[in-house]
Amino acid sequence: MARLRVAACQINTVVGDLEGNARRILGALSEAEGDGADLAVFPELTVTGYPPEDLLSRPAFIADNLAVFARIAASTGACAAVVGYVDTDPSGRLVNAAAVCVDGRVAGRYFKRLLPNYGVFDEQRWFIPGEGPPTRYVVAAVPVGVTICEDMWSAAGPMAEQAAAGARLLVNLNASPYSQGRRTERLEVVADRVAETGCPIVYVNQVGGQDELVFDGASVMVDAAGAIVASAGQFVEEVLVADLDVDPGGLPPDADAGTVTVSTRPQRTSMARAANRLAPVLDPEAEVYEALVLGTRDYVAKNGFTDAVIGLSGGIDSSLVAAIAVDALGSGRVHGVTMPSRYSSDGSVADAVTLAANLGVAVATVPIEEAHRALSSSLAPLLGGETSGLTDENLQSRIRGVLLMALSNARGWIVLTTGNKSEMATGYSTLYGDSAGGFAVIKDVPKTLVYALCRYRNRRAGFDLIPDPVLTKAPSAELRPDQRDDESLPPYSVLDPVVAGYVEGDRSADDLIAAGLDPGAVARVVALVDRAEYKRRQMPPGVRISGKAFGKDRRMPITNHYRSGVAGPDGPSGRPGGEQPAVV
Repeated sequence: MARLRVAACQINTVVGDLEGNARRILGALSEAEGDGADLAVFPELTVTGYPPEDLLSRPAFIADNLAVFARIAASTGACAAVVGYVDTDPSGRLVNAAAVCVDGRVAGRYFKRLLPNYGVFDEQRWFIPGEGPPTRYVVAAVPVGVTICEDMWSAAGPMAEQAAAGARLLVNLNASPYSQGRRTERLEVVADRVAETGCPIVYVNQVGGQDELVFDGASVMVDAAGAIVASAGQFVEEVLVADLDVDPGGLPPDADAGTVTVSTRPQRTSMARAANRLAPVLDPEAEVYEALVLGTRDYVAKNGFTDAVIGLSGGIDSSLVAAIAVDALGSGRVHGVTMPSRYSSDGSVADAVTLAANLGVAVATVPIEEAHRALSSSLAPLLGGETSGLTDENLQSRIRGVLLMALSNARGWIVLTTGNKSEMATGYSTLYGDSAGGFAVIKDVPKTLVYALCRYRNRRAGFDLIPDPVLTKAPSAELRPDQRDDESLPPYSVLDPVVAGYVEGDRSADDLIAAGLDPGAVARVVALVDRAEYKRRQMPPGVRISGKAFGKDRRMPITNHYRSGVAGPDGPSGRPGGEQPAVV
C-alpha cells in the first residue's frame, strides 16, 4: 500500500482576472508544497475563473490565458499540480482542459469529455469534448487518473475507463455551483464512482461568488472503501492536505502507451501521517445563509464596490437582507435608509430603527410625503385627478427607488434590493421601484424560507437581532391603509409550494392539483408567474440557492401564449402587464 499526500486547493478565483488567479494558484501551491504534498489539485478552469462565458469568444482572452498558464506551469516544483485552464485541440477548437505540471514543465493534458448543457451550464456553446484513450499520470509511484466535473457524473464513463486502464487514484476538478442539497448529491455520486472503480477519489471544488452563482467548495477525499478521509469547509477558501493510502496495483501490459511519469518520488509508506481534517457540515438553514453571505460579499467586492445601501421598511425581507449584508461586509460598510410615507406605521419605522441599532448600522430617515404629493399633483392633469389605486402605490415605491439610486450615484454605494422569490415569481413588485438596484440578495429565497432564515440568524445571535415584531406581524407593503400581502396573494404557505412545483419542478397546473395543491391557488399563482416574465427580465442578479432560479436556469420567452392547464389565457385579471405593489 502506497501513501500519497494530496492537497485539494479550494480557492476563490475571479472570472477574467488571469494574473490574480495565477497568484492565487501559486500561493496555494506553495502552501501545499510546504505541507509536503506530492500532488496539488485545483478547481476546473482555475486560470480563467468559472464560468468565463463569452469571454471565450475573444481570441485575445484565449491567448492571454495560455500565456498565464505557461508561467504557472514553469513555476511548479516537485509537487505535481493539476490546473484547469482553456486550451485548443490540434484543429484550433476550444477545450476545457486540465494539465499536470511538475518541475517547470507540462507532463500531460486532459480535455474534458462530457460537457454539461443544462441548467446554468452552456459548455457546448464554447467547447468540444475531449477524445482519446485514458492516460495514467504516475505520481510517487501511484497511477493517477484526471477528470473534470461532469466526467464524474456518468456511470461507465471516463472514471471507469481510467480505472480499467490502471489508474489507482482518481482526481476530479470541479466548478460545481451551490444549490440546496447539492453536497449530499455530490457525495452520492462520488460513492457511486468509488464503488464502480474501486479507487479513492479526490473531488476538488471551487469556492466563491460569480454573478448569481455561488460555489460552496466542500471538497472531499474518499478512500477505496467509500469512507470520507478528509473534507474542506463550505463557503471558505482552504488548502486541504491529507494522506491517502492507495494500492498502486499493477499496470496493464500496454501501460507504456498510456502512462506518463510525472513524479519520480518513491512510494511514501513510512512518512508521518498528515492530520486529515473533517470539516463540520452546516445544517440546511446555515448552509443557505452562508451561501447568501458569500454571494453578496463577492458580488460587491469583485465588482469594485465597498459599501451597500438598503431601504429599511421594518419588514422581514429588508431585515434579512440587512443582516446578510452586515455579515458579508461589516456594519460600517452597510447603510440603512427608512423612507416612511403617510401609510407607514409607527411600529414599522421603530422596527427598522431597532434592527439598525442591533446590527450597528447607521440609518437615515427620509420621509417621502413631500415628493409623493408633488408627483401626484404633477400627474393630476394627465390623469384627471389625484393618483389613486395601483398607480399611487407604485408611485411611492418608485420614489424610494429614486432616492436609493441617488445615494448610489452620490456615494458609490451599491443598492441591495429586498424582493424574495415568492414576490419575484408572482410579479408582486414595482418596476423601477423596489426592484431598482444592483444586487437582489434574496431573489431566490421563497418567503417561507425568509422567515426560517431570520429565526436561524436570531438563534445564532442569541437574542432577537431581527426584532420579534418583524417576524410576527402580517406582511404588508404599507402602500395603502391597512394593506396586507394576503389580500393580493394566497398565504405564502400555500403560494410557495405552487411556485416550487411550477417554477423549479416544471410541473403543470394539472399535475400540481393532482398532487393535492389547492386548485384555486394553483390557477391564481400559475397565471401570475406566467404574466410576470417581462418584469423578471428587468430585475438585478441575485444569489442562486435553489435547483432552478430566475436567471441562468430558467429562460422563458416573454412573448408567450402558452398557458398551463386551468389558469386561462390571460390569468385572473384578463390582462397581462398589470403591476402589483411590493414590500420595499
